[in-house]
Amino acid sequence: MQQSQFKNENSMSTSKKSAVCIVSCSVLRKEFERLKREGKLDAELVFVSKNFHVDYAQLESNLRKILDQTKGQFGGKIVLVYGDLCLGQNGEMKKLANQYGVSKVDALNCIDCQMGGKGRAKIADPDHNLMFLGPGMIEFFRDMRINLKRHGMDDVAFAGIFSGMKGIVILDTLGNTEQLVEAVKQSGMNLPVIETRHVGCQGILDTVHRAAKRSPHRG
Repeated sequence: MQQSQFKNENSMSTSKKSAVCIVSCSVLRKEFERLKREGKLDAELVFVSKNFHVDYAQLESNLRKILDQTKGQFGGKIVLVYGDLCLGQNGEMKKLANQYGVSKVDALNCIDCQMGGKGRAKIADPDHNLMFLGPGMIEFFRDMRINLKRHGMDDVAFAGIFSGMKGIVILDTLGNTEQLVEAVKQSGMNLPVIETRHVGCQGILDTVHRAAKRSPHRG
């Protein structure tokens, strides 16, 4: 069981056997590991802790370290699985990908990846009043609540962070809807689950495949 605290989840394991290496936020770790286990994805997997999302500077610093290490160890294509908005609102993540010469997925964030990318998340929530949550983001907010409580924030204040939202749409990528619904109830977000979408992992797979096709060959 994952420890109930913010922690460094950075994980690198590259054997140089695959033609593609995916550097991803660990919010999508369970989906990528399932795709690889089921033989649907032939790629090396490198994960950067999702908990760095609370601090752009920390995220960028750790992501640069991982990209430096990955480029030094892996000779094939590298695909960066982060959204356009994950380092800020002004294209910072795209600039980082370009600087390192890697191909970034065409997605706004992890939720967009789970929906298949290309801005589908924005289309699904034109009024910006829904919380779309997959397994990794539910864990993220669970850990966030625990961490903020350590710093003095009570449950009422935590729930207030989400007070402007209409409700939660669960994206069930792994086929464990009941677990996800229960986890949301225990999250402290105090929002109703208004819909569950059984999206599976295909959207993520399609988004990565498109990025891999655009990725320059290295060797």
